Amino acid sequence: MEKLTQQHFLRQISIGTTLLYVITENERRCERLLTQAAARIKGMGSPMIWTCTEGLSRDGEFIPDTVDLIKCLDFALSQTGPLLLVLKDIQWFWRDNPILVRKIKDLAFTSKNKGKVTVILGEEEWTPQCLRDEIIIVKQGLPEVEEIRAFLGQARENDPTLAKACETDPTLLERLVVAARGLDLTDLERAIRTLRLADMTGADAVRALLENKRRILQQSGIMELVIDTDGSDQLGGMENLKQWLKRRETAFGLEGISSGVGLPKGVLIMGVAGCGKSLFVKAIAAEWRLPLIRLDMSTVYSGVFGSPEASLNQAFKTAEAVAPCVLWIDEIESGITTHGFKSEGGASSRILGSFLTWMQEKKEPVFVAATANAIEMLPAEVLRKGRFDEIFYVGLPETAAREEIFRIHLAKQNADLATIDCKLLAGSTRGFSGAEIEQVVNAATFEALADQHPMTQQDLMTMVSRTVPLSITMAEQIKKIEAWAFKRAVPASGAK
Repeated sequence: MEKLTQQHFLRQISIGTTLLYVITENERRCERLLTQAAARIKGMGSPMIWTCTEGLSRDGEFIPDTVDLIKCLDFALSQTGPLLLVLKDIQWFWRDNPILVRKIKDLAFTSKNKGKVTVILGEEEWTPQCLRDEIIIVKQGLPEVEEIRAFLGQARENDPTLAKACETDPTLLERLVVAARGLDLTDLERAIRTLRLADMTGADAVRALLENKRRILQQSGIMELVIDTDGSDQLGGMENLKQWLKRRETAFGLEGISSGVGLPKGVLIMGVAGCGKSLFVKAIAAEWRLPLIRLDMSTVYSGVFGSPEASLNQAFKTAEAVAPCVLWIDEIESGITTHGFKSEGGASSRILGSFLTWMQEKKEPVFVAATANAIEMLPAEVLRKGRFDEIFYVGLPETAAREEIFRIHLAKQNADLATIDCKLLAGSTRGFSGAEIEQVVNAATFEALADQHPMTQQDLMTMVSRTVPLSITMAEQIKKIEAWAFKRAVPASGAK
């Protein structure tokens, strides 16, 4: 279904369309778009608008005796063109109403070659069957970048607080445009009012828009917006992954990537649990200044929000509306798997088909960052070249990476690094994952607080001795993962 834009509306008129049905949840925005388009048509002027409570009006002046819809259509039939007639509330009247449907057909037929166009606004897709040959159905999607930029530009002119913030930070307007992708103008207007009342800075303004976006995404139930993200400086090791990020930033520029120009398709990050796969996904969003949306595959299969295929398609549409963005599919093998999907021929098979088609055909700049613990469960179709730009393997950190991880987490706890031998700690934690090292630091911090003394080397060494790493308890499973990744994936750390 095509989206309603000024260009699309003007093109439909130029080819002789006389009856359109616009599916919209924001009548005011749609009315504004139609008014702007009508102003570009010679002799058309402002649209006539009908509502079930006030009848026909034009430029605020009401036409008497037109509350009755049949009388309204009779009045429109009597007018000479050009004319734009906008009908609201009609979805409540045209079911099982043959007289009304006949009047609409007559109006559409007699409007040909007279410059008269009727636009019906509604929230549902249903239209009378006998009108299908006469009516063009379009959907008003979320605002495009240019519409958001124009709206924010006008808001800056009318709002001294926003204007001052934009003067202080010349990049603020464009960052607001990116943050506002996926919001309706009603939500954007509400967010701007909140900023005005709170007297926020530019950084707060962007964050407030992201919070508003997170609220809207959470209402959908399928996805969530992740706001608290750390840059790559919070990752220990993973040199190849960091280099991959930097090279793309060098090639296309940070501004280009943040606006969606040159944004890669995505990466698949597989490896041992607790070694930083999710952290790296967050780092991608932070480094490239893109919103991060997390898709929960268990929610897709739950059936709470419709069939799995419908839920997944809705998630893809949401991601495209918010684009440019990073779509994080955590533990992708839990939703797209080889186990039984061919023999089952049911939801799993259709989910796989929908995912592959979308990855191949998506037009919007959505960077897909998928993580997997058991990559052998993924179908070969997902792993073939072209689906993802690269497949990385994140293994247990080497000695230098463990030392860096210790320094990162000790700094977070405000520990005195001068009194702690991080090299000794790194050497004592062979086989530890990043998550286990973090837990060692957190546990040592707690013990030091409980004993009411600054954290010491001994506190850390004690916690290390009490920890049995996953590399011991799940040794066979980790060896299996490493064997699969050998020569099939790019190592996240060390030489390629």
